[in-house]
Amino acid sequence: MKSLQRIFAIIVKELRQLSRDRLTFGMIIGIPTLQLLLFGYAINMDVRHLSAGVADLSMTAASRQFVMDMAQTQVIDINHQAADVFELEALMRKGEIVVGVYIPSDFERRLQQPGRSAVQLLVDGSDTVVQSAVAGIVRSARTSPFTDQPPVMEMRTYYNPERRSPVNTVPGLIGVILTMTMTMFTAIAIVRERERGNLELLITTPVHSAELMLAKILPYAFIGLIQVTLVLLLGKLLFDVPLRGALSDVYFVCLAFIIANLALGLVVSTFAQTQFQAMQMTFFILLPSILLSGFVFPFDGMPRAAQWLAEVLPMTHFMRLIRGVVLRGAELSELSAEFGIMWGFAAVAWAIAVLRFNKRLD
Repeated sequence: MKSLQRIFAIIVKELRQLSRDRLTFGMIIGIPTLQLLLFGYAINMDVRHLSAGVADLSMTAASRQFVMDMAQTQVIDINHQAADVFELEALMRKGEIVVGVYIPSDFERRLQQPGRSAVQLLVDGSDTVVQSAVAGIVRSARTSPFTDQPPVMEMRTYYNPERRSPVNTVPGLIGVILTMTMTMFTAIAIVRERERGNLELLITTPVHSAELMLAKILPYAFIGLIQVTLVLLLGKLLFDVPLRGALSDVYFVCLAFIIANLALGLVVSTFAQTQFQAMQMTFFILLPSILLSGFVFPFDGMPRAAQWLAEVLPMTHFMRLIRGVVLRGAELSELSAEFGIMWGFAAVAWAIAVLRFNKRLD
């Protein structure tokens, strides 16, 4: 009986302690709520609204009807008009479209010839989910007004014609690994100093807050670049993942992403009181980053609200940059907008961390 009373007393003590730990209590409620919202609303296995461009060289009633039929499938959204196939390829390389619809000038004559390809679909193969969605369009093509047979569409896959999953996954894994390790390392770093009492020593030094934080993140930036090198080497040796862009551009992109995540980790460290809380908050950032960035599911197919949230996450912009450089061979000048957003995020996070950090024991 007394044993049960002691156990009950400890349980009451733990519950009271938990109620005073507001951050942990918030995570208990927040994490399952976040997962429910993400998987229930943001994650859609039925891909829709993929960004597409059209190059209609026929400019006839039949070709315009075909374009409208394609748009009515809701799998693609016609967001760009191109002059020729080369402009479609340029838009795809920059990541502005994932599907290109090329209609030749003799479209109507091709419709009259059963079995002959009348339309060419250009597909960004760096995302295998997009390939599957476009293949579904081909299978469900609406009947042409000129023939009982649907127009024959030829699907031309770029960047990953073999549809190998590692080609799509490995570059994205760089973002997942860096988000997890860089954010967690720096989130824990300042908290560890506070828990061990090392901040008492720093108080007596002339080190400024910005200097302390810079000294904290620089070693981890070097570690992050080592991780990038390791993933690139293993990806090439084990899975034959191509590197179509400049290696220097890859490292520039990764360095910007590393600094952004290190700065984000410093912001987390100014909120967390313990290392455990820092790890909890890191997970709270990691989960949306994986699910909303386009790493697993196509970004264009997500609900608008989920896209707005994803735009705030640095990993969303990193996914566009790393796949653009590694898989599509894009230059940084073609991806300058995303590159600028990445550095802008790092600057804002850094400013917030410096403003919140205070070299005091309390």
